[in-house]
Amino acid sequence: MKKTIAIASLIAATFTQSTAQQWAPVQDKILTPWAEQVTPENVHQEYPRPQLIRENNWQNLNGLWKYSITAKDQKEIPNAWQGDILVPFSVESALSGVGKRVTKDDALWYKNEITLDKQVRKGKKLLHFGAVDWECDIYVNGQHVANHQGGFDAFTVDITDALKKGNKQEIAIRVWDPTSDGPQPRGKQINDPHGIWYTPVSGIWQTVWLESVPESYIASTKQTPDVDQSTLHFSAAVENAQAGDEILIEAYDNGQKIAETSSRSDQDAQLKLNNPELWSPNSPKLYDLKVKLTRNGKVIDEVDSYFAMRKISMKKDAEGIQRMYLNDEFVFHYGPLDQGWWPDGLHTAPSDEALKFDVIKTKEMGFNMIRKHIKIEPARWYRHCDSIGVLVWQDMPSGDLGGNSWHMNPGKMGSGNSDKERTAESEAIFRKEWKAAMDNLHNFPSIVVWVPFNEAWGQFKTKEIVDWTIQYDPSRLVNGASGGNFLQPGHIFDIHNYPDAVMPRPEIFGEDYVLALGEFGGLGLPVEGHTWQEKDNWGYQSFKNADELTKRYEGLVEELARLIQMGLSAAVYTQTTDVEVETNGLMTYDRKVIKIPEAKLNSMHQKLYDASLVK
Repeated sequence: MKKTIAIASLIAATFTQSTAQQWAPVQDKILTPWAEQVTPENVHQEYPRPQLIRENNWQNLNGLWKYSITAKDQKEIPNAWQGDILVPFSVESALSGVGKRVTKDDALWYKNEITLDKQVRKGKKLLHFGAVDWECDIYVNGQHVANHQGGFDAFTVDITDALKKGNKQEIAIRVWDPTSDGPQPRGKQINDPHGIWYTPVSGIWQTVWLESVPESYIASTKQTPDVDQSTLHFSAAVENAQAGDEILIEAYDNGQKIAETSSRSDQDAQLKLNNPELWSPNSPKLYDLKVKLTRNGKVIDEVDSYFAMRKISMKKDAEGIQRMYLNDEFVFHYGPLDQGWWPDGLHTAPSDEALKFDVIKTKEMGFNMIRKHIKIEPARWYRHCDSIGVLVWQDMPSGDLGGNSWHMNPGKMGSGNSDKERTAESEAIFRKEWKAAMDNLHNFPSIVVWVPFNEAWGQFKTKEIVDWTIQYDPSRLVNGASGGNFLQPGHIFDIHNYPDAVMPRPEIFGEDYVLALGEFGGLGLPVEGHTWQEKDNWGYQSFKNADELTKRYEGLVEELARLIQMGLSAAVYTQTTDVEVETNGLMTYDRKVIKIPEAKLNSMHQKLYDASLVK
């Protein structure tokens, strides 16, 4: 018997090694330093949901899946497969091992035959997806269990009833993604990549994982800090709750319990804290949270989370100009436009270490903010921002572009501006996905500003959308139309200008709005051997060497310091890294060259945080 088991194990090991050896990144693009460390066995193995953790009963399903590209009208699971794809990298990316394009006339199919790990064999089974672009149908053991639309939001499917006896199960997924041929939010993807528009991202592009939960379980939590009252407002969504069920909430600081409260499972709770330490970029204080679902005094389910106490607000300075305040102190928000693209993984960083690298470098460069530009990141990225201490302005990915005007006019609001007429289907998709984004990201304290529209790209019913956003989350500020049609700016009046630093006229807009420069700079420097293509790369203003670039950038920072005194509260420099043919990043696209040393940038930026600039 032992000999038979040993032979079977050897065969299985040999098969696994052979399968792994068949995968390799597509070799026609530059790669980041982390790409060579990626294997089918180690790809994105970290726990993917940092705000709701059950660490002992989950199974990561990233790795090699079968794939096939078929005609769009094929609705049956294929019998034949074209090869392996490394999940969670999109089919177009180098790290997927495929590097193929799909169109609106195609369907992309996945299949994975899994064996349930011991830790997920009991209880209900939940199948989680970090993100799948754009529409997907999920099949378990041949049974259709769910349909989901939305390319940037995490979602969950209860697959318990579709499981068969035994531990071996089959999962198949059909994906349809029209990219720029559809009205759905897509960000910078386009069927014909050029200029500021990039390669499509289709299919699974974030972690896929399985979780076992009890019959009654905590599905989500909502945590909102109230600094003025030293209180955390808390609520939980509980699946299959029973009458009398309670939620117990406990706060911890370095392992010491500092507060607790309880409430009925269907009621909100208020967790009172004694002199809490406030979160800021200079002191990113996080508190741990334990949440327990109890029934008749017995714990039915338990999750770990965390929170921070911070406040973002606006009020007038001594000159009567609206300013942005963090914890009731003026803090100038300065950071890069961060698009979150990778030459090897496109929307997906090659590893969690790589994902964290961009945030660390941004902080080391002396920025205190990131504008996450028309993309939503995996939850772990926001956890890194929370832990490292970076303010985040979160954009909604745009879609259904064209048909409405935009031009930068810092002197006059509304001139030549118009909302786009979108179909009822297009409007409904936007509203659903924007709400999903805000729900999924609500608990991350680093996010302080929501940005529903950018540069009139699909901008529609502006006042209605902005008013809804403000009402839906009053704990943050809303930048309604970054550089767009200023039909209803929300709290912030934000213009874009390249390359020079300018600002909205404070005498016209400063009484009612926080004044921001939502994009500027774009100084380009292509670095040979580190570009997406060998020639025809560009920046808004290009330079021949790093010394010229540094001198020009330093001049922009000096101008910002002058504008802060006049009423500017925030600025966003384009951009963190080069992206495809754009070479205006502070780092090259492969992250191997930093064009201006971090310490030099940090030193330059300190003048922007001088409190004496504001009266």
